[in-house]
Amino acid sequence: MKRSRAFPKVILTVTMLYLLIPLLATLLYSVANSWQNTILPDSWTLGWFRDLFMDPRFIQSLWRTLWICFLSVGLSVVVMLPTIFIVVVYLPRLEKLLNILVLIPYAAPGVVMAVGLIKLYSSGPVAIAGTMWILVGVYFVAVLPYMYQGIRNSMRTIRTIDLIEAAEMLGASKLMAFRQIIVPNVLPGIRVSVLLSFSILFGEFVMANLLVGGQFETIQIYLYHRLSESGHLASAVVICYFLLILILSGILLALSGILGRQSTAAHKKGSGQ
Repeated sequence: MKRSRAFPKVILTVTMLYLLIPLLATLLYSVANSWQNTILPDSWTLGWFRDLFMDPRFIQSLWRTLWICFLSVGLSVVVMLPTIFIVVVYLPRLEKLLNILVLIPYAAPGVVMAVGLIKLYSSGPVAIAGTMWILVGVYFVAVLPYMYQGIRNSMRTIRTIDLIEAAEMLGASKLMAFRQIIVPNVLPGIRVSVLLSFSILFGEFVMANLLVGGQFETIQIYLYHRLSESGHLASAVVICYFLLILILSGILLALSGILGRQSTAAHKKGSGQ
């Protein structure tokens, strides 16, 4: 019994060390002034972070990446949430087709997609190649599988059709039932999908480099350029990237919890009346 209980803890500890040691080494290198033949750096400095935050290119690329990721993920939620609801409740026969459509980004390699998009949108009435808008469109498509699976699994768990029918029996309209019952109940699925999608997009490099390159420098392209200049500075960029993702995830989780508690309180209040 003791061995069986200790084995999962050992596996978890080894996995955590495997994930954290590279991050710790990156952190040490980002604050190292000189590190050659010793286990720990010979001297320490925060100059790399100072140089990083004094670089206007870093600030601009960071804001560009945040703006593109928020816009793409927000657009995906706005489009996919009502679409999945309509398919689940009213058009269940189309669910298999929708599932196939959202899985297409898995099948198409990024390089092939980028070449096709550049050729399609480099001229004509919608000449958006090399701009942020082509990147927003690509990111919107790229996160569809994660958004679909998270929202669809949540709707399947809460038995959406039964909830809609019960709400209609109590006098609520379909729109009211969707807004006040379905959306609050699928918030955990939306939260997971948004976090996963944002993390993937924030670290995406191939599509950004091929579609916009230096014309619209994102944080991934900035990191690629800095990597060839200074490993210390590139390590500082990686640490800032990790901390930013951690902070944004915490804020999103906190906001989701607040919204969930507010919707639950409003639902209880309405039920009491």
